[in-house]
Amino acid sequence: YKSKLTHGSTYKMAVYGDNGWHDRIPAYATRVVQNDETKDYSAQFWVPAEHFDWQGDQFDAKSLGSLLIYEAHVGMAQEKAGVGTYREFTRKILPKIRRAGYNAVQLMAVAEHPYYGSFGYHVSNFYAPSSRFGTPEELKELIRVAHTMGLAVIMDVVHAHYVKNFNEGLRELDGSDHHYSPAGEAGYQKYWDSMTFDYAKPEVQHFLLSNLKYWLDEFHFDGFRFDGVTSMLYDHHGYTEFDSREKFFDNTVNRPAITYLTLANRLIHDFRPSAITIAEDVSGMPGMCQKIDDGGIGFDYRLGMAIPDFWIKMLKEVPDEEWNMWQIWEIMTNRLPDVGTVAYAESHDQALVGDKTIAFRLMDKEMYTDMNRGSKNLIVDRGMALHKMIRLMTISTGGQAYLNFMGNEFGHPEWIDFPREGNNWSYDYARRQWSLARNPFLRYSQLGDFDRAMIKLMKRYKVLEDGYAYNLLMDQDNQTMVFAHRDLIFVFNWSGTASIPDYVIPVREPGRYRIVLSTDEERFGGFGREDLASYHFSSPEKCDDGSVRHTISIYNTSRTARVFKRYK
Repeated sequence: YKSKLTHGSTYKMAVYGDNGWHDRIPAYATRVVQNDETKDYSAQFWVPAEHFDWQGDQFDAKSLGSLLIYEAHVGMAQEKAGVGTYREFTRKILPKIRRAGYNAVQLMAVAEHPYYGSFGYHVSNFYAPSSRFGTPEELKELIRVAHTMGLAVIMDVVHAHYVKNFNEGLRELDGSDHHYSPAGEAGYQKYWDSMTFDYAKPEVQHFLLSNLKYWLDEFHFDGFRFDGVTSMLYDHHGYTEFDSREKFFDNTVNRPAITYLTLANRLIHDFRPSAITIAEDVSGMPGMCQKIDDGGIGFDYRLGMAIPDFWIKMLKEVPDEEWNMWQIWEIMTNRLPDVGTVAYAESHDQALVGDKTIAFRLMDKEMYTDMNRGSKNLIVDRGMALHKMIRLMTISTGGQAYLNFMGNEFGHPEWIDFPREGNNWSYDYARRQWSLARNPFLRYSQLGDFDRAMIKLMKRYKVLEDGYAYNLLMDQDNQTMVFAHRDLIFVFNWSGTASIPDYVIPVREPGRYRIVLSTDEERFGGFGREDLASYHFSSPEKCDDGSVRHTISIYNTSRTARVFKRYK
């Protein structure tokens, strides 16, 4: 066997069980490849002659401050029609992310999955990085280079379920229906057409916990975004209304799953104290982000999933003139102060075929004809303005961290549709058209420039570290809201028609104020209706209760958000 089982050799194990003899892929296989001719998957013996040189890599993700996460998929990150590689991502995409100002990359579809169109969520081989993108060493190099750029790399890990495929995955690996899954119907997740894990089994816990340590130790990932946590926590997998507190702790709760998630967070943070964990949970399970020693599950962050749902509902159902200021404020700030929240206006979920990104929902077919800088189109003008305002509102009020899916920062058109029979196996919608953002004659670059300026402002003034925004004014009649972070005053006028001269707004401290960012700046595709050079001096006003408040007078530009900086 020494002459045959060499680097690059493929193999399987023969298993005899209740279902007879079968050749299977070992559960702990660290590399799995597909035969180009037969399309069959096999484990591959992978022992390179030289060990990967990390060159002293000792990255500390928690030294970054507030997380600014760039969600990305290696395969569809390239503009070419086809599947991108780890090498291409390292060479072409990491520099884009760094230039955009983000400080973390959240990688999707890392673990091996037989169906490319599953977006990596139907995992077959939990210890094997996907071979369709390259070798394990090329993934390690991606992470090492990201660290040299000051970028943390977070893995989108899927421990909520596994692919139901018999030949490629874990299903009936020992010949029974209850090896990694509960027996019978409980072992099948009908909503996702996949298999569930039996978290009550010590062997399953060992398999999954070891998996987390493997990715941390072998690949130097800086943490995990846990997919489908709600499906893990409840026997109904989250397909219910969480309209009462009792539902968090009724008999549908999968208590072994809570135990597993708690153990996972304990292992991750003990093994690497700088590691970051994020929970994708729609239920709002209490204690999700509480410390384990205080009785919590131990996650660092939860995804603010109500925020993108809210923006979609507003854009689909509510006319602009009926947008409610208090409703926007309450949705954006509805979180406990000690619960870390990743705010986002949209992620990969909103970009999938059948749904629409915010840009596509706002501008639709006009994106095909009127994104030229010289064209005049009211739909595009409105869409550009609201795209910028929604993102600025989300990042400045929605949480302590922020996430963006690749390309959405410049309003990438259309949806994501992976190759499948229904689209003749086309890659046209499974790629990113970066050239749109580079074209000086198109308006996409203006959205990208705004996003870059917004991220820069958040980092410079440490807005996300400030916690809750301080509400100063909610003016429903003029659809205007004013709030503060430290020495910054944010003014949002959501009205599409009403620009108001000499509009008086409260400020927290006396001083002189000047605009440091405006969505209406011409360089960002706006109309340039504001004087960016002028200072606005505060005036004291005596209130009925004898206290003194300070105000400034501004030109309240319609459908515009701007940020004022206080100077002494």
